[in-house]
Amino acid sequence: MKFAMLNKIIGGILLISLLTLGLYQPLREVFLIPNHLVLFEGSHYNISTSLPVSAKHVNASTASVTIHKDDSAIMLDADKPGTNELLLDVAGLPVKKVDVQVLEDFKVVPGGQSIGVKLNTLGVLVVGHHLVATSEGKKSPGEMAKIQVGDIITKINGQTIKKMGDVTPFVQEAGKKGEPLKLDIQRNQEKLKASLLPLKDKNEGTYKLGLYIRDSAAGIGTMTFYHPTSKKYGALGHVISDMDTKMPIVVKDGQVVQSTVTSIEKGSNGDPGEKLARFSSNREVIGNINRNSPFGIFGKLNQQIDNGIMDKEMPITLSHEVKEGPAKILTVVEGSEVEEFDVEIVSSIPQKFPAIKGMVLKVTDKELLKKTGGIVQGMSGSPIIQNGKLVGAVTHVFVNDPTSGYGVHIEWMLNEAGINIYEKPVVNKAS
Repeated sequence: MKFAMLNKIIGGILLISLLTLGLYQPLREVFLIPNHLVLFEGSHYNISTSLPVSAKHVNASTASVTIHKDDSAIMLDADKPGTNELLLDVAGLPVKKVDVQVLEDFKVVPGGQSIGVKLNTLGVLVVGHHLVATSEGKKSPGEMAKIQVGDIITKINGQTIKKMGDVTPFVQEAGKKGEPLKLDIQRNQEKLKASLLPLKDKNEGTYKLGLYIRDSAAGIGTMTFYHPTSKKYGALGHVISDMDTKMPIVVKDGQVVQSTVTSIEKGSNGDPGEKLARFSSNREVIGNINRNSPFGIFGKLNQQIDNGIMDKEMPITLSHEVKEGPAKILTVVEGSEVEEFDVEIVSSIPQKFPAIKGMVLKVTDKELLKKTGGIVQGMSGSPIIQNGKLVGAVTHVFVNDPTSGYGVHIEWMLNEAGINIYEKPVVNKAS
């Protein structure tokens, strides 16, 4: 302890001397948020100074970061998008951090439109087991091969599987030959191999895996924002999970289409309501889906879509700037017309790290309460507007109080969409 204190004292004296002589080279090329660095995929951040620099990796829960020490520089290499907290020292003294600022004139167009979502999974998803009626009794080849619900079959006998129709020829051929299938499986973040011998169903005369599989999913939600410069969008504000496995769907690709709300099932205590909608009759694809994350679905639109009431670009508010008080949401409760409704931001957390539950909302609009009972399924992604700025999106409803629910800060959805919203600040010298 004494040795560490002595080092800091010496470092302080050295730093003051160098500052006085004008020899101190300030930190540069560092992207700072209060108390932590935000790292972007494929980016490198160099911290250069004439003084000894060190970094302590405090949190690595959302990205993999490698710290390379090279005399006067430390390079932070983000393998994946996300955030990490790092404590930086110069000559044994902490670096003074500055508040992050949004890029000057950065604006997005708020959404509110009802959208249809079609997802195609990576490979085929195992959603259940079933027993095959063989001549020797009922058996499940899938269970015998230790295939689990939620597993994704990506290859069979070395061949990539893209849809359910790709599976059948392999199954029938292997059954007739009496040879097991060699499966490549993705289980969460782990890649595995398995061997499965299809069995013949004595009633149907065909060979079966003893697995229920799925290669796509569909549903409805709400568009949150559209960035006209990059054409990137964000919607839903939460991950899409498989209805049977309850696990996030690993997306190969997908499409966004316009949808029309046909009716509303009102919510009540203990029973969340729901928007009932259908895909628009022409099923015109208005964009793609390349990411399904805890913060929503993301991709690019191939055309500009209007909400009819707030079609102009508007600025955004960062998580630490959102205030408790009145706000508005944009959403559809009938047909395809986007309407504006009053809500109250009951609380907002100035988050240092991306999180899906950053705000608590309460619906105060009498007309919306009359029509829906509050927040209902299908309303997820509805943009939240406060003081003429986009602050977030509706994400979840409280089961025991459908008038209230959670919202996610727009800052994290924009990050997840791969849109840079931050102005690189000037970093003050260590003090």
